[in-house]
Amino acid sequence: MWTAVQPGRGCSGPGHPRSGCLLVAHPQQAPAPFFAGLDHPTEDDNAVPIKTSRARGNEPIKQFSVFTANQVGRLFDLTSLLAAHEVHVLAVMALDTTDSTILRVVVDDPEAARELLREHEFPFTESEILAVEMEAATQLKEVLAALLEAEINIYYVYAFLTRPQGKLALALNLEDREVAAQALTQHQFKVLNQGDIAR
Repeated sequence: MWTAVQPGRGCSGPGHPRSGCLLVAHPQQAPAPFFAGLDHPTEDDNAVPIKTSRARGNEPIKQFSVFTANQVGRLFDLTSLLAAHEVHVLAVMALDTTDSTILRVVVDDPEAARELLREHEFPFTESEILAVEMEAATQLKEVLAALLEAEINIYYVYAFLTRPQGKLALALNLEDREVAAQALTQHQFKVLNQGDIAR
């Protein structure tokens, strides 16, 4: 901080934009530390937020698209790897071409599946899909009608292998997942999330 001091009448000294004034420097007081008034930061101050099981349960269902050579036994290799670590495949679809195959899988533990795929060098991508529960296979027409009414384009669809209480479920990749979920909910269909399929 600087204070102007007049050495005499007229303040005619040189140097500063305020003509004729001398400047006296005063040290500034250091700002108070962030933790002033606190004893010490606690462990909680540096804690990383933890994603609870309830938060994970509300997440959309994850789908893994695994890319592999079009060879005999590759689907067996993948499902055996997951099963050996108690990761259960709940829905699966294979799309093959001349030289390669895309294996699309939905599992009950996506975090564990992700680490296993990376560890064993399976090339993959991850996306969110919509899953809808049905009471019977005859409701397929009603599901499709609800999506048609909302003008939702379906890219592909496949079925879950099993659901509790014998109910059926479809996995759908859609043009607009949020709008599709609203349309199905309005028609009294249950849209599943990751918590609904976890074990």
